[in-house]
Amino acid sequence: MRILNVTAQKPDGTGSGVYLTEMVKAQIELGHQTAVVCGVDAEDVITALPEQTAVFDVRFHTEALPFHVCGMSDVMPYPATRYRDLTPQMTSLFVAAFQARVRQALEEFRPDAIICHHLYLVTSIVRACAPGLPVGAVCHSTDLRQMATRQLERQRILEAIRSLDAVFALHEAQAQQIEQTYGLDPARIHVIGTGISTRVFSPEGCADVTRQPGRICYAGKIWGKKGVPSLLRAADAIAADQLPEGTPSLCLRLAGGRGEDDAEFAAITGLGRSIRWEADFLGKLPQAELAREYHAAEVYCLPSFYEGLPLVVVEALACGCKVVTTDLPGVRPWLQERVPNAPVVWVEPPAMASVDTPCEGELPGFEARLRAALLQALSMPCVPCDVSQISWHNVTKDAVGNLS
Repeated sequence: MRILNVTAQKPDGTGSGVYLTEMVKAQIELGHQTAVVCGVDAEDVITALPEQTAVFDVRFHTEALPFHVCGMSDVMPYPATRYRDLTPQMTSLFVAAFQARVRQALEEFRPDAIICHHLYLVTSIVRACAPGLPVGAVCHSTDLRQMATRQLERQRILEAIRSLDAVFALHEAQAQQIEQTYGLDPARIHVIGTGISTRVFSPEGCADVTRQPGRICYAGKIWGKKGVPSLLRAADAIAADQLPEGTPSLCLRLAGGRGEDDAEFAAITGLGRSIRWEADFLGKLPQAELAREYHAAEVYCLPSFYEGLPLVVVEALACGCKVVTTDLPGVRPWLQERVPNAPVVWVEPPAMASVDTPCEGELPGFEARLRAALLQALSMPCVPCDVSQISWHNVTKDAVGNLS
């Protein structure tokens, strides 16, 4: 098939960007021809996509689009415009730019099917531009968060999503949320999950790296809503005499970009400097370097307050880490079905003030549970973990199969 993939964001730098890029690579490996419509800023060089993929980029931060590429999260790992800050004029420019590029891709690439990313504004544009083609869209949870908190083009988006040929959910809990949010026929919702790049993340990789007792790795945005301050405070509350035998100290290694909020990033790194253990902020890492961090770590921790289906948890398991993560809706049953004996310690989340913001008074209790979970994980043996069921080929076959 000839498959057009569409995202309003950059095809890298975020979980949904990686998801799109890996699906495109899998499409090529499965014998399909590929093209991508994506949003980027004027100065960006697109290197993540395969060379044989036709790229129809929408350039932001230009005279025609005088603002940064839009981000589905309010804090992105690169300069981005929040959807809530779009004025009617900016929205009109956004729609016109993507309409033009999508129509060009339809004329020049002539796809058999289209896969969009995010059940949001760009997907509504695609549906209107391609009424006679099969169109599906992948939900990444940030779209659900936007629909729960914003009114931007709401009716247009709802009508377009309801007319899609297929919607792809990451897990069953998300599928139910999609049905409730968009009023979508459940027969059109298909759970396809996520995959990992086994070329990079595998038990056999990084043979020259030695796992360090007491090393705790985090990968994701350095952001309060990802729970990074809670991780730092929970680790700080662990005394040396509480560590398991053979673990002389803790070392935290935090990989990820700072997003747009410099003050928040400065506060988090300042907190990292103040705790009793070493905390190193590594910045955004290429996948190969991130794999080395996983292989060197004993525990991977993701204390996030809101996620769809985090790739990083599966990547860390594939590289031999024990995992501590928040018990968010849909994630535990999906993972337990596909990796039944995964060494994961689940942490009860705090009560939430909004969809991704915890109640401040709940944080001490959450951090106490997180501290206990870290100690539990540190005392657990490292066991091999079979993640072979979680592949981009399986994800892509499921998505394409439901559009064919």
